[in-house]
Amino acid sequence: MRILIFLGALLCLQVAPCVAAPALPVADVALGKTLYESRCGACHSIQSNRVGPKHLGVVGRRAGSITDYDYSPALKRAKFIWTPQQIDKWLQGPGKLVRGTKMAFTVSKPEDRAAIIAYLKVAR
Repeated sequence: MRILIFLGALLCLQVAPCVAAPALPVADVALGKTLYESRCGACHSIQSNRVGPKHLGVVGRRAGSITDYDYSPALKRAKFIWTPQQIDKWLQGPGKLVRGTKMAFTVSKPEDRAAIIAYLKVAR
């Protein structure tokens, strides 16, 4: 029996983490595009920098790393990758994740954040 428990634990470590990050709600990409354009579009664009940095390829990119954008010193020092979970935390309160950031806008509804993130994953 101990061998089976050990093998099960070993398999769990090899296949996937036993404790996964909290899942984001199921998201609608089309809704995400609409929300992005209406809520984020005043400061951001997919293709070009505006008040905020461009978002082309943001998912998987290191925070504060676009060379042709003037980030706040706080975000330049950030040492994380923009994963869906990090973007979700950011949208809940940028200043909570990175003190001293320029961005203050939040998205309160989890389903809206998930939709925006789903859009950012595929936006070109």
